[in-house]
Amino acid sequence: LRHSTATLLLEQGIDLVVIKELLGHAHIGVTAGVYAHVRLRLQRQAIDTLSNALSPTGNDPDDPPATAVVR
Repeated sequence: LRHSTATLLLEQGIDLVVIKELLGHAHIGVTAGVYAHVRLRLQRQAIDTLSNALSPTGNDPDDPPATAVVR
């Protein structure tokens, strides 16, 4: 149950420090290394997020123009 709890909370975006406190661990390394398992779905989400950050769609008004107009 502790492994499932840590993994499910991590997948829901709960900070690892909070999970550590809920499980009563003294050291975050125990929580991260033993109890919180990163499942394939989370890994795919991380890769997709990185991909989106590296290849923006161009819809952000704060992005600089891709080409400069010289007059």
